[in-house]
Amino acid sequence: MQVGIRTGGYHHYLLRSWQHLLPFQARESALDNIADLVRPFDLVALQEADGGSWRSGRQNQIQCIAELAGFDHWHHQVNRNLGRFAQHSNGVLCRNRAFSIERHPLPGLPGRGMMILRYGDPEDPLVVAVTHLALRKQTQFSQIRYLVDVLADARKVVIMGDLNQESEWLLQQSPLKGLNLHPVADELPTYPSWQPARGIDHILVSDSIPLHRIAVIDHPQSDHLPVAAEIGL
Repeated sequence: MQVGIRTGGYHHYLLRSWQHLLPFQARESALDNIADLVRPFDLVALQEADGGSWRSGRQNQIQCIAELAGFDHWHHQVNRNLGRFAQHSNGVLCRNRAFSIERHPLPGLPGRGMMILRYGDPEDPLVVAVTHLALRKQTQFSQIRYLVDVLADARKVVIMGDLNQESEWLLQQSPLKGLNLHPVADELPTYPSWQPARGIDHILVSDSIPLHRIAVIDHPQSDHLPVAAEIGL
């Protein structure tokens, strides 16, 4: 969600770069729009949110969206803690309570993390991993290997997030190929949001879980488009 910054072209990375550091009024309407988008869903993963700092008006953006959209439960993980200036975070909104929540720093330079949430039967839980991987493929590989080690014993897995890599490489050449995930029939472009050409944001689901439908939503609120899926349990 790029901390509430709307990006409509590459030039905005430069012209609106100050919005990563300073408060601005349009950030509030961006949170309202994101809350409207996610309100119909049961489980939502957010990347690049602010956990409550000067640039967001001391507002935890994940908590704000949860309250606006009527979610009873929300969780966040601060991955880049720049004190009062920025709290760069991942977030999860959910209708049902998770019985277990873990927060893992990922291998590589500080600033990348993964949240693991478990729902349902403790003997056979639904395990949800929310993450935002690094840009470099070598670092991605080590981060994915770590993720796979954490999920190795789970039968029902959902992986959600900005993985910064296309599904073909993720499912055929990375350690994810060992998790028995649903194959991806067609790449779903999500980036850049104004003219999507690369599918780097994903919801990946174990083949033991019925995947009824999956799609990219044409609702640009940042420089990436959101992905939505309907699964059966």
